[in-house]
Amino acid sequence: MLSGPTPPYSNPPIQPQNFKPSRFVISGIVLGTDTTVMTMSNMNYVLGQQVKLLIPSGYGCTQLNEASGYVIQIVSPTQVVVNIDSSFGVNEFIAYPGRTSPEILAIGDINSGIISSTGRFIPSTNVPGAFINIS
Repeated sequence: MLSGPTPPYSNPPIQPQNFKPSRFVISGIVLGTDTTVMTMSNMNYVLGQQVKLLIPSGYGCTQLNEASGYVIQIVSPTQVVVNIDSSFGVNEFIAYPGRTSPEILAIGDINSGIISSTGRFIPSTNVPGAFINIS
């Protein structure tokens, strides 16, 4: 048996106060069978990332408030397409200078990895873009 100094901690549990989800302010939404979301800053989401839309009243598109879906296409660093159907019965998005901004929020992913000709491959154990370590 080896003896030596004892570390003050060993593999401490993840504490929720040390992480915050990646969230970005929405600047525009294009409605359709798949919904395109534009943000004011570059996003760090990846394909398969599960996201939720938070749209306060006054911005239109309130039917999409609390809707969740998966990122199916990354158009640009500030534009993603999610598989949320907004083609019927959804009001247009309105730029409104309210107190609370509309946001797109990372809530997880399908955790099945990349599907390719060789099958499923999980490149890492973390969800890129889901959380930022702020500890």
